[in-house]
Amino acid sequence: MPRLLDPVQFVLVAIAGWMNQSQQQTIEYLREENRVLREQLGNRRLRFNNDQRRRLAVRAKSLGRKLLAEVATLVTPDTLLAWHRKLIAQKYDGHATRKPGRPRTAKELESLVVRMAEENRAWGYRRIQGALSGLEHKLARSTVADVLHRHGIEPAPERSRKTTWKEFLERHWELIVAADFFTVEVWTAKGLKRLLVRFFLDL
Repeated sequence: MPRLLDPVQFVLVAIAGWMNQSQQQTIEYLREENRVLREQLGNRRLRFNNDQRRRLAVRAKSLGRKLLAEVATLVTPDTLLAWHRKLIAQKYDGHATRKPGRPRTAKELESLVVRMAEENRAWGYRRIQGALSGLEHKLARSTVADVLHRHGIEPAPERSRKTTWKEFLERHWELIVAADFFTVEVWTAKGLKRLLVRFFLDL
């Protein structure tokens, strides 16, 4: 004797059956709608942009070839799946993010090159290259020159002949005094007067 379903199971089975029937009717309608659209187009070829290809390819992959053969009418299953394979290939292809020429030097290494040049103004490209080699960083002389050029740092001869603002301050620190002034209103016997107060700061 078959086991009777309890009320809750009966309701769940009924709802599942109704949902399945509703989904099937929706699919049948969309199939028919696509057929009508294809009839309207006749032999004209549809043109899809990249975003439309991507959207169709993503949906097509989730359906699989067998179901696609039943529902796809605008594009063949083979074309849809080929679009999906192309999307996957593009995802792992770094060509779009690559730039021509050699890859840029790591930011930390660039900062080290700049620091060496600024703190040792007599060091040329080869001297910096040698110091980097001692720290187990392999950089070509041309790379060092390119880094310094991008940061607006001149070659060693020009750098060594110039005094930086920081060096000037360090050399003359004891002789530098800052001066400024402010005004203040003061009541005097002759009325309100504006006084000019000048002051000096020993840096």
